[in-house]
Amino acid sequence: MVALTHQTQSSQPQSHLTLQVAQIGQDTTAIRCLDWDRSRFDIEFALNNGTTYNSFLIEGQQTALVDTSHSKFRDLYLNLLQDELTLARLDYLIVSHTEPDHSGLVADILQLAPQVTVVGSKVAIQFLENMVHQPFQSRIVKSGDTLDLGQGHILQFFSAPNLHWPDTIFTYDLQTRILYTCDAFGMHYCDDHLLDEEPDLLERDFKYYYDCLMGPNARSVLGALKRMEGLEIGTIATGHGPLLHHHIDHWTGNYRQWSQAKAIETPLVAVIYVGSYGYSTYLANAIANGIFKTGVDVELADLREIDLHGLRELVGNAAGLVIGMPPQSDTTSQTLLQTALAAAHAKQSIGLFETGGGEDEPIFPLRNRFQEIGLMEAFTPILVKTAPEAALDQLCQEAGTDLGQWLTRDRTVRQIKAIDGQLERALGRISSGLYLLTVQRGNVASAMLASWVTQASLAPLGVAIAVAKDRAITSFLQIDDTFVLNILEEDRYQPLMKHFLKRFAPGADRFAGIKTYPADNGCPILAEALAYLECTVTQRMECSDHWIIYATVQTGRVSKVEGFTAVHHRKVGTHY
Repeated sequence: MVALTHQTQSSQPQSHLTLQVAQIGQDTTAIRCLDWDRSRFDIEFALNNGTTYNSFLIEGQQTALVDTSHSKFRDLYLNLLQDELTLARLDYLIVSHTEPDHSGLVADILQLAPQVTVVGSKVAIQFLENMVHQPFQSRIVKSGDTLDLGQGHILQFFSAPNLHWPDTIFTYDLQTRILYTCDAFGMHYCDDHLLDEEPDLLERDFKYYYDCLMGPNARSVLGALKRMEGLEIGTIATGHGPLLHHHIDHWTGNYRQWSQAKAIETPLVAVIYVGSYGYSTYLANAIANGIFKTGVDVELADLREIDLHGLRELVGNAAGLVIGMPPQSDTTSQTLLQTALAAAHAKQSIGLFETGGGEDEPIFPLRNRFQEIGLMEAFTPILVKTAPEAALDQLCQEAGTDLGQWLTRDRTVRQIKAIDGQLERALGRISSGLYLLTVQRGNVASAMLASWVTQASLAPLGVAIAVAKDRAITSFLQIDDTFVLNILEEDRYQPLMKHFLKRFAPGADRFAGIKTYPADNGCPILAEALAYLECTVTQRMECSDHWIIYATVQTGRVSKVEGFTAVHHRKVGTHY
């Protein structure tokens, strides 16, 4: 391991950005972009010590760049890279995953070096095709694939989905024994130390980073750790913070201990599909998004990429299974499907979906076979008759949310019971109004009974609403989305409340039998509401198990001047 070679300073005094360049192994250079003043990451999480964006250059007979950097470093990074390397000699750009803080300069590299072959997972290459808006050469890799750069630099790739994006891969150089892990094992910590020389200074930031980004995918962490077994790792080259070299066993041991504890607490759903067939990838991801909202771990398994042992292990560990129908002519997928059927057990939940590929395995005979084993159906099979549109996407997300909520029902009850009785009753004395939040996007509409609502500002006029993360409607409450806040009337709210509190099947019409008319923003106004407000989402803040949605109010009207708002009184504060 070689010490720091040089450092450059940003010419922009208002943003403290510097570059650090160091040789970290034979023919291998780290390029670290140090963002000393960054105070937040992923919008919601505060930083105390800035962060770094790390990329790496490996020069054998052929040359590979592992990841780029954040776009704020564009001029600094590209100028330095051209000083270090004639870009005409760059052969490969390895994209560990496509999150913008690591892939923000991919398009720039392709402009300067159009001969480059981009290396990444199938999902990463698909994402990049929609990001860079230009043709490029690519090579899709999966676990076990290798790339020989010459001079002993044989790169081996490992799939590491959900760490913390679905398209993540690890890269291991057999020559230098360096494992490139992007976000995994990283931390948001910025200082001049290239390596983990002072672990006591790093512990808090390392744990905070794990809790925010890796902990929600504990089983994926354990899967990655298992794939790392047998590797002789001299350095873990992370995407953020110092590289791990002096205390590798300590850091990986923490990941294993923390993830094992979380995996026991959190159920897992395996979403099994054939990624290149029909609309499988689209539908699988939509269902997975719904599941993930409920705090349940999700692992997606492409039947054309996973082996028999891996699938058997995944199905055996899962509390729920979601399976997209493979093509009847694909013998490999059919064999793996039978493996999944054999590994399933009666304590699991099951959901099935068609893929629209034209020769899908018949869905109902397979449904019957799972039911004969004793699996509980989490949602009615999703049948694809046309190309996916918003209504199908919403149906899939709601189906995933239903499955996740069923799997976490016992955990929810335990959390409610864990709060002290006096505290429960005290919280319950906070009264609130009763409201119905309604949304409409194209031909898709949704609604939610809300009680945690308050006016939040005067100029501009604004309201704040707390929405549980596991509500399907959260996908309609992103920045710039619009909705109507219907204010319910005292003594007249019961029929509406009863209707919207009942459990709807995924994709069902929430407004069947309810009289509505459209607001100026296109969302439904309830004819029986006391008043309504038309709102636009301008901010979102994460608060544990809820999102706080702040929205500005464009217009509103009262239908009955002498009416009073319905008030909700609770006996306890641990549930609505």
